[in-house]
Amino acid sequence: MGWPRAVVFDLDGTLVDSAPELARLLNKVLSECGRSEIEPARVRGFVGDGVARLVERGFAETGTATAEECRRATERFLACYEAEPAALTRPYLGVVDTLARLEREGRRLAICTNKAERVTHALLKALGIDVFFSAVIGGDTLPVRKPDPAPLLAAIRRLDLTETDAVMIGDNEHDAATAEAAGVPFVLVAYGYARVPLSQLRADATVERFEEIPEALARVAATR
Repeated sequence: MGWPRAVVFDLDGTLVDSAPELARLLNKVLSECGRSEIEPARVRGFVGDGVARLVERGFAETGTATAEECRRATERFLACYEAEPAALTRPYLGVVDTLARLEREGRRLAICTNKAERVTHALLKALGIDVFFSAVIGGDTLPVRKPDPAPLLAAIRRLDLTETDAVMIGDNEHDAATAEAAGVPFVLVAYGYARVPLSQLRADATVERFEEIPEALARVAATR
């Protein structure tokens, strides 16, 4: 096996299309609070900073709310999410076969996401892809979350490797900033939930489809 020995993935918008699920759950919580629902396409732009910020954005979109109201709604969201994490969420095309290929090549795989760690584990298990990952760092695993580099570095160290062994793969501005701050090469997936133009993101390679990742890793390795 050549470099990289470690491949660290973002989750939402990279491995799985979860926006429909997140919109379903947010609208469930909003409805229970007597608020109007939000179009799923609008909710897509709320994704990437964890459930608390997702709920806060949903409440801001539908009126005003106290911090305590948002806290209670976030707890309700998480309880519903953990109970049924994959009603509408699916891996992107090519994810399972590509993860299996990377594993056969001897690479160690990890997750670094801003989603809560318990929900992340529940979702990975429900989708049957938990078996591929030797480390999972969620948005509440550490006191900080992406774009701080600490979660990415923690994921790599849980694989008993260092940043010189690793590549990060993600879809948005937080992932690009996290990889840059950690000194780790970054592969951008162009189909995800970025909230800025992709041309603004620093990436060592870009893929249009998940199945292109092994070849993208080879291209990045060739430039080292």
